[in-house]
Amino acid sequence: MKTPFSIFLLMTLTFGCGPSDTELRALIQEELRSASAKTIISEGKPIGPYSPAVQVGNFLFVSGQIGMNPETQALAGSEVGGQTRQALENLKAVLHKAGYDSSSVIQCNVFLKDINDFQTMNLVYGGYFPESAYPARTTVEVSNLPRNAIVEIAAIAYKSL
Repeated sequence: MKTPFSIFLLMTLTFGCGPSDTELRALIQEELRSASAKTIISEGKPIGPYSPAVQVGNFLFVSGQIGMNPETQALAGSEVGGQTRQALENLKAVLHKAGYDSSSVIQCNVFLKDINDFQTMNLVYGGYFPESAYPARTTVEVSNLPRNAIVEIAAIAYKSL
């Protein structure tokens, strides 16, 4: 979708004409306002006082997802593979509610209670993103996670709107 500013720029480059300075300032201000508009994605059931995701412009910031089944509120087993799979399903559901998908994810933060679970988590994680375009990622070991989970995954997604 073309923004007013991109239409102005196209017109100026193509035809050599465009709006006045006052109109240009108004277009730029509107562009900045729309780029910084914040939308709260409230779908999902957070376990604390936070939003599952916040959209700002073309970016979507998804809160950390643990391997908790949203229906039963129970963790998806005690193994990292099952909890990673459920955390990624939860992440995928939040992305979908906001109109994004896993190919839109540009960065993930993975928190593991035990870094020795890295290989197992990594095998499951790899199946959720396009192989040719994995997101950037940071993985760290932490001392504890909510609800005694053993993995938590947060993401930032971007797409042209």
